[in-house]
Amino acid sequence: MLDMIAGQRGRIQGTARIGSVPSSRRPALRSGRAAARTAWLSGSGLRRVVSPVLILLLWQVASSTGLVSPQTLASPLQIMATTRTLIADGTLPHNLLVSLLRAGSGLAIAIVAGIGLALVAGLSRIGEDAIDAPMQMVRTLPALALVPLFILWFGIGETPKIALVALGAMFPIYLNLFKGIRSVDPKLLEMARTLGLSRTQTITQIVLPGALPDLLVGLRFSVGMSWLMLVVAEQVNANSGIGHMMMDAEDFLRTDIILVGLLVYAALGLISDQIVRTLERVLLVWRPQQIGLGRRG
Repeated sequence: MLDMIAGQRGRIQGTARIGSVPSSRRPALRSGRAAARTAWLSGSGLRRVVSPVLILLLWQVASSTGLVSPQTLASPLQIMATTRTLIADGTLPHNLLVSLLRAGSGLAIAIVAGIGLALVAGLSRIGEDAIDAPMQMVRTLPALALVPLFILWFGIGETPKIALVALGAMFPIYLNLFKGIRSVDPKLLEMARTLGLSRTQTITQIVLPGALPDLLVGLRFSVGMSWLMLVVAEQVNANSGIGHMMMDAEDFLRTDIILVGLLVYAALGLISDQIVRTLERVLLVWRPQQIGLGRRG
C-alpha cells in the first residue's frame, strides 16, 4: 500500500519513489561524491582553509610581539600547550565526560518530549488548542530567569542542569515537527482517503514520513541549543564540567583555559551537527534533492 501511495506521489510531483534510490541513479550518485572529493582536493576546499590559517598566524604574531597581552588573549601555541596539560592531568577528559552526560541526558529528554507534544498538537485540533499556546509562552522565557526557580524545585545537583538543557532543546523539535505535520501535501492525504487508508495508516505511512525532514531540521537546531543551554547550566552551582572549568579559570585570569573550553564547545557543536547531517543523508536518501546534490558534487 505504501509503495502504491509513493508511486502516485512520484507521478503527481515528478519525484523519485520514496524508500530507496533507484538503481539507475546509484552510479550517478557515486560519481557525484567522487567529483566532490576531487574538487575539494583540487583546490575549492583547500581555499576555505586559507583564511582560518591566516587568522591563526596573525594571532600568534600579535601575541609573540606583545601587541596582545596573554591576560587579554592567550596565543594559539599557549592554548595548544594548555590543552596538552589539561589532557595529561585528566582535567579536560573528566570535565568533558560530565558535560557530555548532561547534554546527552537533556537532549534525550527533549527529543522524547518535543516529538510527543508535536504529535499531539499536530495531529489534533484539540491537542493544538491545549498544548500550542502554553508552549509558545514558555519558549519566550529567558533561560537565566528560570535558574532560581529550577534550583528551588530540584536543588543544586544534576537535575536542574539537565532540566535546563532539556527545556531549551525541546522547542526546536516541537516547532519543526509541528510545522512538518501540518505541511504534508494535501494531495497525498486525499489519495489516502481515496485508497481507504485508516487514520493510523495515514499517520504512519504518509504524515510521519512527510514530516521527517522537518523533524531532522529541528533536531539540528536542538543539538546546537543543548550546548548553549549547557553553558548556562554549568556556570550555576556546578563543581564539574567544561563550564565550571572555565569559571575557575576566570578567577585566575587564565584566558588560555577559557579559550580551551570555548574550543571544546565549538568542536562538540560541529561534531554533533555533522552526526545529525549524516543521519539526515541516510534517512532521506530517497529525496530528489539529495540525489541531485550528489550528482552536482
